Amino acid sequence: MSKILKKIGAQKALEMYKRMLKIRRFEERVRYLFLEGIMPGTIHQYDGQEACAVGVCSALADGDVIASTHRPHGHAIAKGLTCKEIMAELFGKTTGCCKGKGGSMHLGNMDKGMLPSIAIVGGNLPIVTGMGLAFKLRSKKNVAVSFFGDGASNEGAFHEAINLAAIYDIPAVFVCENNLYGASTHVSIVCKLKNIADRACAYGIDGVVADGNDVLAVYETAEKVIKKARNGGGPSILELKTFRRCGHSRRDSKAYMRKEELDYWMARDPIAMFKDILLKAGFCSEEDLERISKEVDAEVEEAVEYAQASPDPRPEDALEDIFA
Repeated sequence: MSKILKKIGAQKALEMYKRMLKIRRFEERVRYLFLEGIMPGTIHQYDGQEACAVGVCSALADGDVIASTHRPHGHAIAKGLTCKEIMAELFGKTTGCCKGKGGSMHLGNMDKGMLPSIAIVGGNLPIVTGMGLAFKLRSKKNVAVSFFGDGASNEGAFHEAINLAAIYDIPAVFVCENNLYGASTHVSIVCKLKNIADRACAYGIDGVVADGNDVLAVYETAEKVIKKARNGGGPSILELKTFRRCGHSRRDSKAYMRKEELDYWMARDPIAMFKDILLKAGFCSEEDLERISKEVDAEVEEAVEYAQASPDPRPEDALEDIFA
């Protein structure tokens, strides 16, 4: 048994597995709701990156905050939002986490430490720097975390936010989920560095890399940089090497991906990998995992029924929750 698994313990490890599975089943159910024409709008899904969100969020404490981008369902579930409030938001219902006004690309719940997600590529990084600065000015021992993709690392906001965070030793962690593709463009075409985290040296901060498909590796690395930020050590860039098993959006056929690449990453399913680890460690049995699977399926189905039965917003609701 690895030291980190022993440190986490069976209860927390199984909860992490359950959240990863919940993200996957939620995304699978949402995909079919869209294909059937039942759900409005569009989606950018998180399949394959579950270990990133769960690994990082499991290392956070109460009062810490995260900000997401246009692939936020997984981050929301990992941060503790319920399937009901997320599903209702996707259906545009008043019971959604943002009262149906945000939809798939703008969901969150500040009471649970998640800023409503920002669909602009790289848009959340300066805001996370600001939230971290607010923690510091108020002498709070909290950390702000930005989740962004490899494509965002070439935006001006990335450089401006991290440079400012470095200058003021802001308690923030910038998590790059490098899934190899910005839409349909491979990262090697737009970045000559092997690791995006290597850019950290330009700002005088730490840059670390972890296997984004290994939830224990993500947790262990995230715990270190989060602790460093919390104790006044300043920000870090944490790059997680991962892969999205789905297209960029629901209309993306993934024709730009090579078969060999797909086969390699499909064989490194983060949920299947963690399942094997849990079984070998004796933390659970196949029967335990089957029970968890059934609980997750029931929770997701209950969320669909809840969302469909929830009330639609009234026209006059558009005049609420705005700045005058």
